[in-house]
Amino acid sequence: MYKNMLVPTDGSKLAELAFPYAEELAGRLGTNVSILHVVDPKGSEALPMHRAYVDRSADVIKRQIAEVQRRLGKKHAADGVRVAGEVVAGHAAEEILHYTQEKGIDLIVMSTHGRTGVMRWVLGSTADKVLHVSPVPVLLVRSDAAQKRGFEKWTDITLIVPLDGSPRAESVLPHVQALAQQAGNDMLNVVLIRVCEPPPMPAIAGPELAVPVDYQGMMEEGWESCRQATNQYLAGIENHLKQTGLQVRSEPIEEVRLSVGDEIVDYASKIPFSMVVMATHGRSGVSRWAYGSVAHKVLMGSSSPVLLVRTA
Repeated sequence: MYKNMLVPTDGSKLAELAFPYAEELAGRLGTNVSILHVVDPKGSEALPMHRAYVDRSADVIKRQIAEVQRRLGKKHAADGVRVAGEVVAGHAAEEILHYTQEKGIDLIVMSTHGRTGVMRWVLGSTADKVLHVSPVPVLLVRSDAAQKRGFEKWTDITLIVPLDGSPRAESVLPHVQALAQQAGNDMLNVVLIRVCEPPPMPAIAGPELAVPVDYQGMMEEGWESCRQATNQYLAGIENHLKQTGLQVRSEPIEEVRLSVGDEIVDYASKIPFSMVVMATHGRSGVSRWAYGSVAHKVLMGSSSPVLLVRTA
């Protein structure tokens, strides 16, 4: 269950693009919200100004959460949601992680870049360090995507859950279940997807091979085997989640034209009100999912917010 959400900000408009996502999720989940503004230790003379900024932001977010809950028919739920702001001096990533552990944060929501541009927040300094070490899920909102679509206008939310058959990738499922049940199963839909990866090309036969090899037949047989395994696997996960009351369906991606990461991005682009929920690495380890191939491509290419869960 999610109880405490952390929203880091560097005071920029780009960083504040994460605010509507935090407001909407807090309103749906009923979580408390902490606004953390990390400032340069050398700028102590500006602390009153930073304090005023954080207090003002907390007041606005509190009102917006109440508005979300009124819209959803949770008239009195907003009274139980606490929103507070805090200013600390230090290095952003370290202070975010320290605050997360000290205050019992369950979820971090942040924009993918802030005042100093892409290299600071997009897998550069701050976001990169937080993603690599955070003990809790991190919801990343690409600033350019956030400017194009208002999260506060979303009605139903579809959680897109990419799986690859590994226990590591499946480690996100308890988080998906908690999100859906806490928000209300009628407000969150869950879609399980798995990309049917092409079978490896058979080795080229040498001239000493007397019997010709049906490479086309071997490839088709490999594809069919992959499709059957993918459908069977997703059906098992889907049935298990349905028993917990979730609205869930599974959709294997069989007509593969792109890489796995690009296929996930392409699928998510067709569902306007969606959030991708995935582990930071899957079957083949860190190099594949943690900012290697799949997760990096999804994070960089998806217009949907991406909730990343770091596996042990």
